[in-house]
Amino acid sequence: MDNNFGSKKILIIIPAYNEEGSIGKVIDDVRMNLPEVDILVVNDGSLDRTSEVARGRGVSVLNLPFNLGIGGAMQTGYKYAFLKNYDIAIQVDGDGQHDAKEISKLIDALEKNNCDLVIGSRFLGESEFISSIMRRFGILIFSKIISAVLGQRITDPTSGFRAINRNVIKIFSSNYPQDYPEPESLILLHKYNAKVIEIPIRMNQRYAGESSITKIRSIYYMVKVLLAIFVDCFKKRPFIRGGEDAY
Repeated sequence: MDNNFGSKKILIIIPAYNEEGSIGKVIDDVRMNLPEVDILVVNDGSLDRTSEVARGRGVSVLNLPFNLGIGGAMQTGYKYAFLKNYDIAIQVDGDGQHDAKEISKLIDALEKNNCDLVIGSRFLGESEFISSIMRRFGILIFSKIISAVLGQRITDPTSGFRAINRNVIKIFSSNYPQDYPEPESLILLHKYNAKVIEIPIRMNQRYAGESSITKIRSIYYMVKVLLAIFVDCFKKRPFIRGGEDAY
């Protein structure tokens, strides 16, 4: 894989909540595979040593005063990327499930396909991704609905392993869904006629800890996001603060 991205400024955004057991290895893996990119850890009000471990690795760290959730943490990262004039931003989870070896594939696909968002899909190719029946069912429902709205097949709308260009950085820095943002963000980008593609990626097991999404939370998540998607379909395209629209 060619990791020469020319003059592009690339930022890896790692949202992290209580990930002291894994954040150091995640940073090390990114650096080993992509030594030329910048790394930002958004410490989402962690109660452990996540921030200290990240700072000890010499990366930039933004400490949120309390837990905002993945949406708030990622929007913080996108605001940073926009203000620092990055061309590409990639979300990489702090638990180690996103394989750093796959990041360059996302960037290559973004550049070669001249698109706005590349999603790393766990359901394309020969993926070994395993999750609960409830979560798989929820992802399938989201996939059917979002594919119908976008007019293209989206297999993994909940994937947080994504790369975006400067236009989308601008949009997300101004408007980004909260709580469980990945499916909703696709509806948002559809309003800007953004070009979205998926590529197959491989997932790892968590380095440490357990997922916060229990069976009950999975049901809550599915109902909440379905309602949000329904409402989003009737909203006007949001105004982008700080200048003209990205598109």
